[in-house]
Amino acid sequence: MARERPPGRGCGALRRCLLGAALLLGLRLFAELRRAGPGSPAHSSPPGPAWRPPGPHLLPAPGPQRGASRRQVIYVRSGRRVPPGGGGSGTPEPSCCAPRGSPRRKGPRWHIDLQPWAGPAQSLDEEAWRFLRYISTTQITCNHMNTDSLATDSSPTHKPWSVCLDDRFNLAHQIRNKQCRLYSLGLGSDDTHFELSMANNGCEVHRFDPSVKSAHILESQHLWYHRLSIDWRDPHPAVAAQKPHSNTRKLGSILNEFGHHKIDVLKADLESAEWKVLENLILEDVLEQIGQLIFEIHLHWPGFEVSGSDSSVVRFWYSLLKELEQKDFRLFYSYKDLSKPQLFLKKDIFNASSCYTLSWVNTRWK
Repeated sequence: MARERPPGRGCGALRRCLLGAALLLGLRLFAELRRAGPGSPAHSSPPGPAWRPPGPHLLPAPGPQRGASRRQVIYVRSGRRVPPGGGGSGTPEPSCCAPRGSPRRKGPRWHIDLQPWAGPAQSLDEEAWRFLRYISTTQITCNHMNTDSLATDSSPTHKPWSVCLDDRFNLAHQIRNKQCRLYSLGLGSDDTHFELSMANNGCEVHRFDPSVKSAHILESQHLWYHRLSIDWRDPHPAVAAQKPHSNTRKLGSILNEFGHHKIDVLKADLESAEWKVLENLILEDVLEQIGQLIFEIHLHWPGFEVSGSDSSVVRFWYSLLKELEQKDFRLFYSYKDLSKPQLFLKKDIFNASSCYTLSWVNTRWK
């Protein structure tokens, strides 16, 4: 008589077989991962440049990084006075900010949109009165803009370079947290009181001047000098440069090279190149990366590469300022320099000065 098989014995054997197969599969997967090593996709990190600690001259302040770029620039640390034959000790130091993506770029523009004429006659009188009224009327109130309050010394301010320190525009917060950044565009000017004041209060200051003797000079803990100028030539691609300018860059290119995504303050004292620089900033679409603008504008002649009849020149000036307004910049300070000749396009008319200092704040700045 055949012996009966105990109930459930076949099911138990099947379960043991399945568990054994699963264990073998797990061991095989583990062996495959061990052979792949740390460079496998399961262990790799996103592509990008390796992080390097910043140099002692520009220690990052606590908080999130504020830079973005495609590549870094290496500065050479040296004193302001450079001995003949070169500058600095030759010791490379990394830039102030680590790369973190690239700013978004829109399609290129080759010309600004001119505003309608001020009147049917298209005359200089109509254009001049509209323009002068515009630059003399502030568009927003700033309650705290005395830069002397930032200074660590008692020397007076040489020129009225004014920033808005109202809390709603964030610059005062950035200064308190040693996270502000200033770009200063100049052409051989010795008046650096404003830059020194901002640097002494912890702002990272970069002054661009083609007359500087070395490519990059660290003047003090927070103040850099660069032998570079912002490109002011006609941005239209059909207008070829007469000769190469190795020390000239678009502002967007400098931002990418230095690893900077934002500029809290951009100051410009460019002796009549300001109009074409402003045009380039608009066409580059970099204004949204700037918190405040301080420009010294000159009215005694059209400016570099600006031409046409007097009325069309003033219309061009006015159209540039209206572009700023369309980008949410508002004029909060206007200074008429009475120490300069009272000339407007080489004419003693309209009771105008040849030089004004204007300050705007980006109302969308965060």
